[in-house]
Formats: sequence, C-alpha cells, structure tokens
Amino acid sequence: MNILSFESSCDETAVAIVKDGREVLASVVFSQIDVHKIYGGVVPEIASRCHIEKISQLTQECIRQSGLSEDQIDAVAVTAAPGLIGALLVGVNFAKGYAYARNLPLIPVHHIRAHVAANYIAHPDLKPPFLAMVVSGGHSHIVLVKDYTDYEILGRTKDDAAGEAFDKGARVLGLPYPGGVQMDKLAKEGNPKAVKFPRVRFKEDPYDFSFSGVKTAIVNYVHNAKQKGEELNFADIAASYSDAITGTLADHFLQCAKDYEQKTLVIAGGVSANSMLRQKLEEGKAKDQTLYLPPLSLCGDNGAMIGAQAFYEFQEGHVADLSLNALSSFSIEKQLC
Repeated sequence: MNILSFESSCDETAVAIVKDGREVLASVVFSQIDVHKIYGGVVPEIASRCHIEKISQLTQECIRQSGLSEDQIDAVAVTAAPGLIGALLVGVNFAKGYAYARNLPLIPVHHIRAHVAANYIAHPDLKPPFLAMVVSGGHSHIVLVKDYTDYEILGRTKDDAAGEAFDKGARVLGLPYPGGVQMDKLAKEGNPKAVKFPRVRFKEDPYDFSFSGVKTAIVNYVHNAKQKGEELNFADIAASYSDAITGTLADHFLQCAKDYEQKTLVIAGGVSANSMLRQKLEEGKAKDQTLYLPPLSLCGDNGAMIGAQAFYEFQEGHVADLSLNALSSFSIEKQLC
C-alpha cells in the first residue's frame, strides 16, 4: 500500500510516500530554519505562509522521486493534530483536496504517534508492545504502546517540554536558532557537573516532568553572574544544563520501564537526537532491555513518519471524510476519527 503523506504541524513542510508502513519510497522536507532564525523562534503566521508556498511543489517532487505514477498512490495521510493550528490547516486542506481529486482514502494521523512510528522505518523488527518516550519542542511523553494504535500515557510534562527548555537555555547563552542543536554541540566541550541545576520528581506522579524550574534557574544563574561581573564559562553551563534535562528524562523513563517491566524501549522526537540523552539511555538501560533509537534524519518532523503510522491507522479503519479539521491539541490516547 503506497501512502502519500503530509506533515505541516510546525516549521517543516514535508511530503513522503511510504509503502506498507515500513519502506520509504520518497521523502522531501523544506525546513524554515533560515526564515525564522532572525526572530529567534517560529512565527506561526510566517510558518503557515511558507507551507502554502511549498506544499504543492514538494508533492510533485516527492512523486517524481518515488518513480510512481499518481495512479499508483493508494491513500493520502496527513498530520491533523497537534500543532500550530494555521500550519496544520495548510496540510489538512491540501491533503483533503488531493484525496478528493483522486478519490483516495484520507487518513488523519496524530503527530506524536507518528514520531514513534519513525522507528518502524528504521527498525523493521520493532513491533508493539513497548515503552516509548517522545521528546520534542512541544511534547514530553512516556507512553505504553500496547498496539500500533493503542496508547496509554504514563508520564508527561506538567509545564514546559524538554525541547522548549533547551531552546530557552540556548537563547540565554546567546546561541543561534535552532537552540537545541547548538546547545548539544556546546555541551560536549564543558563539564556537566560544573553547575548544579534543579531536577524535579513528583511523589504522586513519578514519571511526569517539569522543566519550568530549570529554565528559570539558568536565567537567574547567568543574570546573577553578569550582575557580579563574574566570568561565565558557557560550555560548562551548557553541559550542566543539558545534564539536568537529559538526566531527568533518562531517569524517569528508565524507572518507568523498570516499574512496568518493559524490555523494549523506544525514544522519538526532535530531542531524541540529543547525544547526551542517547548516551545516558544506552548506559542506563538494563542488560535484558533493548533500546531503539531513530536515526538523526528521522528525529525531526518529516512526512515519512506520517506515512508509517498511517498504514496502521488505515488497517484499523481510521479513515476520515472531507469534514476533517485540524486540532491544535489532542491526546495521543484518543482516535482522530
């Protein structure tokens, strides 16, 4: 089954064609990093306009690269939630129009589910059940993946996501956008034990996260040092800050895996590319646990992950009609249709 899939939930316009949920026939991505760099972050209105400008030509290029004719496309999939509402609407409406014009099934896909599904492409042997941690600019979740379309949230952020915390810290240190990548590079040059940043664990919700405190801590640390005229070692600050965030993520995830007796572990999302997080998980997992890591090319937003998850949604009959709408927030546990 060849699925033409669209992703436009934030600042990447992405189109892919995926065969049977596992094989990527073509994948093209237009990143808006250079567009938003001057603002230090994503501007929703500009993101939406860029999606409108690029999505049609990317679709043509994707089909060309796949070597397929349009008659060989069997279904259309699109990210319907969650994300920036204006950006989502571009993808949803384009996908609806294409599906209607070609008389093809329309499959709505949950963005976080799709991040998990990126691992199906990279690891053909991976299948549910398993425990997954999805960490990105907008999401920090620990989910029990019971089946391809059956999820249970075991932990989540109570305030800010890990990726947002990295971006905030990077801005405080004067690093260029996108901050998370720059923070990871700088952290490799510093001492992760140089500065003690706070880590939060809730007794009543031991797998939940909170990163608002560590964000405030780095702001105060840098501000106080500058007020006193103290010299700052940015590499040490970056390493210590990264250690606090990735340490929290790894500790909560591995503890959850232990408590729920999970042997198969998966990470996904943009922050899953962080080298310190990968190292902590590799070193911290038990000998009888298997850790699946997505390749760096599949950590960020892409159309291939949408097509991968769409295959399994279609098998469960999760097909939408032309009344499909975009949703800025939606639980991973619920079905979009």
